[in-house]
Amino acid sequence: MRGDDQDPDGMFSYRRPEERIPADHPLRPIRAMVDTALRELSPEFARLYPKTGRPSVPPEKLLRALLLQLLYSIRSERQLIEQLDYNLLFRWFVGLSMDDPVWDPTVFTKNRERLLRGDIARGFFERVLAQAEARQLLSTEHFTVDGTLIEAWASLKSFKPKGTLPPAPPDDPGNPTVNFHGEQRSNATHVSTTDPEARLIRKASGREAKLSYHGHVLMENRHGLAVDGCVTQATGLAERETALAMARNLPPGATLGADKGYDVAGFVDALRALGVTPHVAQHTTRRRSAIDGRTTRHGGYGVSQRKRKLVEEIFGWAKTVALFRKTRHRGVRRVGWMFTFGLAVYNLVRIRNLTWAGARP
Repeated sequence: MRGDDQDPDGMFSYRRPEERIPADHPLRPIRAMVDTALRELSPEFARLYPKTGRPSVPPEKLLRALLLQLLYSIRSERQLIEQLDYNLLFRWFVGLSMDDPVWDPTVFTKNRERLLRGDIARGFFERVLAQAEARQLLSTEHFTVDGTLIEAWASLKSFKPKGTLPPAPPDDPGNPTVNFHGEQRSNATHVSTTDPEARLIRKASGREAKLSYHGHVLMENRHGLAVDGCVTQATGLAERETALAMARNLPPGATLGADKGYDVAGFVDALRALGVTPHVAQHTTRRRSAIDGRTTRHGGYGVSQRKRKLVEEIFGWAKTVALFRKTRHRGVRRVGWMFTFGLAVYNLVRIRNLTWAGARP
């Protein structure tokens, strides 16, 4: 018999959001790991908030919401709040009941400086990494380092000579006409008025130059988990300088893989001085490689060359899923905070994939 097509008008529900989420939903193990990390961060949250005054939105809920924004590729916090208003899955994950009001999008803006000041993203990243270590997923001997360009939230039209007087009112305030044809522009003479910390850089010879930041990742080679990461200004030496800084935390005798861009005598010698074996890809097309037979004759060198490509999966996920191809924030601190938080989210997904088989047989 055909059912009636009637508008639903029920005012009450006798099922909790917890009961509506399937037992084998992929977000369940992630929620469990996130709750563990946030409980450990509770003393840090307590130090960031005053003891008196009107209660604010719990930082745990804000961080769960930001995690959903990265997982589901939601472009803006305003769209995220819209989803939280009607998406039961999102409400369950964040910790909102069906009747709880959703906060205003500006709550993220008002609390961002507080979370930045406490370096909560780094603390969250370290707690997630500790869970991976407890599951014996991390290698303590073999690592890979690499960097990628993150396009800044600034137009090339904002890249203007330093110390210039304010220009005349533009013909179109929303999209002014700017003619920089034939003008020699560099980071030494120009700066972006939208994001002064962004730097003009090109990915390779013959490619267009863009205002960008450099994202850096140190990965362990066993399962491809990020064990360190940061964002710096984009310069020609940023990748190797940051790689050396992260290598100082590696145990003596560890191996560090990298692509041929790191095949520079100064970088290789510095790694050896730290007691780290440089498993850098050989650059043999234009010059002599700094990696010789004392490294390449070992079987572990070939293994590192295969494993180091896993770091591209981290960058691929960050740029396609977490929307880090072009950042939505300005300044090294804000971009770096979101990048570190994004690496923690990637590790959560990776840990779930490695350890969780689901509830169904």
